[in-house]
Amino acid sequence: MAWIEALQKAIDYMEEHLLDEITVEDIAKQANSSPFHFQRTFAILTDISVGEYIRRRRLSLAAGELCSSGARIIDLALKYGYDTPEAFTKAFRRQHGISPSEARKYTGKLKSYSRLGIQVSLKGAEPMQYRVVEQEAFEVVGIKEEFSYANGENLAGIPKMWDRANKDGTCDLLLCKNNGPVKGILGVCVDQSKVKEKQMDYWVAAAYDGETPDGYMKMEVPASKWAIFEVHGPMPEAMQKVWKQIFTEWFPSSGFEHAGTPELEVYTAGNSADPDYYSEVWIPVK
Repeated sequence: MAWIEALQKAIDYMEEHLLDEITVEDIAKQANSSPFHFQRTFAILTDISVGEYIRRRRLSLAAGELCSSGARIIDLALKYGYDTPEAFTKAFRRQHGISPSEARKYTGKLKSYSRLGIQVSLKGAEPMQYRVVEQEAFEVVGIKEEFSYANGENLAGIPKMWDRANKDGTCDLLLCKNNGPVKGILGVCVDQSKVKEKQMDYWVAAAYDGETPDGYMKMEVPASKWAIFEVHGPMPEAMQKVWKQIFTEWFPSSGFEHAGTPELEVYTAGNSADPDYYSEVWIPVK
């Protein structure tokens, strides 16, 4: 359970420093994790970025203080991390649907986000089908885009990238080229934070042994021990469900740790909206 304790320690750290200038690096250290993998884990578990969680919590506290004290709006704006009352009012309205002055007059409803607590299901959970395999290094070809994970840009950008790849024929071409050890179209997630702060690369690719096709790029996926999880059901719901199970059920009880190298989502040929559609999650472990 050390993994869960570390994650809860990071959340507690955020709560204790909600009014301070803290970075993802500061928070991830509390969980003994890299900023990239902490952000990714947090987003999978909560469906929001670390930055969005902090914003929601600050604005929840600000609303409470606004209604229970006589503090000036400009002072509350500064206290909760906004440079101007206008910026505070805009963010406040986006979350609560009303302005700070309206909230002070008790006009309208407020939306409060509570402090997070981590709960893990270890008994009676739906069984997960997985296997652990050793795989030599292999090459993939495909397209790549860079995303920032600081404010959840990757959460919005990656689905759009897949949409373009499906519409412009990229996925069809990659399926035709797929002659490597992993069968299907791959979504490859690569941490680049050591090179560029808060950056990741995402690939839509296929395992391929041969010359790089024109207009595409190549990358080597390192030799790894992989935990490979079966995913049954339509996209994206089935994939999202398995990712949550991995981090809330499997990692806390498995004894494995993430190895820190690229992760894979493997999409087989077929109709991804079919209730029996098959795909996989590949996680490098140690």
